[in-house]
Amino acid sequence: MSESRRIPGWLLGVLGVLSCLLQTVQASPLQQRLQMADQYRFSAQSIKTLTEVQEFKQGQLSKTELYAVYSKPGKGSLAVFQSPAQAGQKVLMQGENFWIFMPKTRQPLRISPLQKLIGDASVGDLANQSWYQAYQATPAAAADLPAPLASGELALWLDASQSGVSYQRILLILAEQDNFPRRAWFYLKSGKLAKAATFERGELANRPWVVSMTFENSMLAGSKTVMKLTSANVLALDDKIFNPAFLVRNNVEE
Repeated sequence: MSESRRIPGWLLGVLGVLSCLLQTVQASPLQQRLQMADQYRFSAQSIKTLTEVQEFKQGQLSKTELYAVYSKPGKGSLAVFQSPAQAGQKVLMQGENFWIFMPKTRQPLRISPLQKLIGDASVGDLANQSWYQAYQATPAAAADLPAPLASGELALWLDASQSGVSYQRILLILAEQDNFPRRAWFYLKSGKLAKAATFERGELANRPWVVSMTFENSMLAGSKTVMKLTSANVLALDDKIFNPAFLVRNNVEE
């Protein structure tokens, strides 16, 4: 007797329906576009990037900060603060969980979704949470757009499918041909617009990349933050550097 005959017919029917649903989800054209857009922001390999963050107040540069960001698929992202005033600080992101590590403290501090938004360049912005994994895409109507689309652009609403994201909803503009992200508007759970962003295309690690992001703070007039990726290097990263217990006791840079 074949294996299929040993399985109850009703179960085969349920499995067949689930299989069809799964294939539908996997084949969703909009989610596929999101996944392709993420490829300009993430690497499929372990990577270290150097990021410069410039904050502007009323059109004048007020502060520049430097970060080394270590990322490994399936393990998370670790931002190590490089500026002298913040030396020794680290932020670890693993899925919906964020921790901040301060010098000379023995325990990491868990960060809430609201705390991720503190400052013009929020922890959530620096960590670059995956749109594909954390949001569900639907088409955006022309009436939803703050400005008309340019030729060859596509507008999507991204609604959070995870509870710990920095922004509840994102209006994202993609290049229709290759899904490169061009502009975005980020909304809080209250529905209030928090930030607007533009993305600049360049090349890092021998492939196309979002090399610069400019954030306009909608809640603070005249405030702007520019995040520039100055380098990206593929390298082997030990899993232990994404372990909170290891980070409390060790200097990652060493």
